[in-house]
Amino acid sequence: MDMLDDKNIHLILGLDEVEHLIRVEESTPIYNLTRIQEERVGKPIRLSLIFILRELEYLQKLDKSTIDTLQRNLVKLDKYSSRQLTDILQPRVDLAFKENTVADEALELVADIGGQSGDARYAIELLWRAGKYADSEPSKRVLTDHVRKAAGSVYPMLRGEYIAALSPHEKYMLLALARTLEESQEAYASIGTVEREYKAVCEEYDDKPRKHTQIWKYARGLGAIGVIAASKSGEGVRGKTTLLGLQNIPASTMRQQLEAALTTTRKKRHQLK
Repeated sequence: MDMLDDKNIHLILGLDEVEHLIRVEESTPIYNLTRIQEERVGKPIRLSLIFILRELEYLQKLDKSTIDTLQRNLVKLDKYSSRQLTDILQPRVDLAFKENTVADEALELVADIGGQSGDARYAIELLWRAGKYADSEPSKRVLTDHVRKAAGSVYPMLRGEYIAALSPHEKYMLLALARTLEESQEAYASIGTVEREYKAVCEEYDDKPRKHTQIWKYARGLGAIGVIAASKSGEGVRGKTTLLGLQNIPASTMRQQLEAALTTTRKKRHQLK
């Protein structure tokens, strides 16, 4: 702040993926940032803050005074459309590929597939993978078939940063769901069945299972970011229960990714000991 005063400049600080910060640190860092100016009585306001979240419900985990500060100005942004993704992808094509090596139809297909989730990073990875498939053939141009191959090999919610951002128990629950669905080959599993498998997973990784209420919160949180699909049971099922499924991700692929991530974490933990 002293440097900003000395240079007479204003800083706009934008923090993306704030859900992860809230999970790890709760209110403290956000509270400190929003209160900086209070310690500068009489001095110019030098700092403006932009916090970017996928789901506003994470704000409810903050203390009330911090929430009151943040909720003065809320801007809800829609997911990227196919046209917007094309605008985002085109400069990357110009930088990363030789001239005229990406067919217009291929770029449009990448944007259309990415537009289903509105996720720009997913679309960028699709473009990158499509280029790698074209290289491997080898092909002089990236074509629509290369894009289709890329779409079949990558899933938007399985990239490393998404898995890393999950808490250990969210990973346990997701692994329990994946194992349950892989074994049953059903589209959905009851939350009770998943909870039993979750307890087994916790035992496998030497951790204490959380209670039912917390498991339900995990399911809601994972549903909010598009990993889990939840629905109520219909006819043929006694009573009403919550059914859980996976969103456009094979259960076997989800299981393999989570087991690899949890194994790596356990090895690091043992090395530290």
